[in-house]
Amino acid sequence: MIAAVQSANQISPASERAYHQSNLIGDWNGTWSKTHQPVEFKVLNIRGNKAQVEYTHNGRTERGYGTVNGSAITYGNVTIATRDGKNAAMQSLVGKMEMTGVLSKSAAPAADQNKLVGIWNSDASTPGQSASFQVRAISGRDAQVTYTVNGQTQQGIGTVYGNAVMFGKMQVSSDDGLNGKVIYPVGSQTLSLSVKKNIAVDKVA
Repeated sequence: MIAAVQSANQISPASERAYHQSNLIGDWNGTWSKTHQPVEFKVLNIRGNKAQVEYTHNGRTERGYGTVNGSAITYGNVTIATRDGKNAAMQSLVGKMEMTGVLSKSAAPAADQNKLVGIWNSDASTPGQSASFQVRAISGRDAQVTYTVNGQTQQGIGTVYGNAVMFGKMQVSSDDGLNGKVIYPVGSQTLSLSVKKNIAVDKVA
């Protein structure tokens, strides 16, 4: 059945991999099965086989980078995996002590999505680099976007994850709806530029 769906929609292996990885992005909350203690695992972004994560357990938060393998992320002795992007299984293995838990992804409030709509322009702090990322409209998890990086423009449909919009290897994110970051590849590197929303054009008649 999966093969038939893939064939009908012509899903490339790269696109399928990106789809599974995008399912992992978000804020996962749940409890350990044995101890019933709360656990939280945030996947902030994924670049290649590396994921920027925040892992909160026993009242403390660890931040770092995990390794992506298909639809799973391993960070230290913890692995989280999801099939549908809504529920995830989590395993912690310390020596011979194993703990498991079930987590669910927190839904992004509409306010977060609305904050992203607008034109985001880079500042002049990075010589030789410029970026403009316009989020024209958001419907559910789909975002109509146009971006220009170093004079080259593309447009299409991006995907909303919490306070971020991803379009191919580009990503714009903002916590307050005024200041944010644009992440994009240049050659073999990945650059991050600070951006500000162009408020002046928000209410043009």
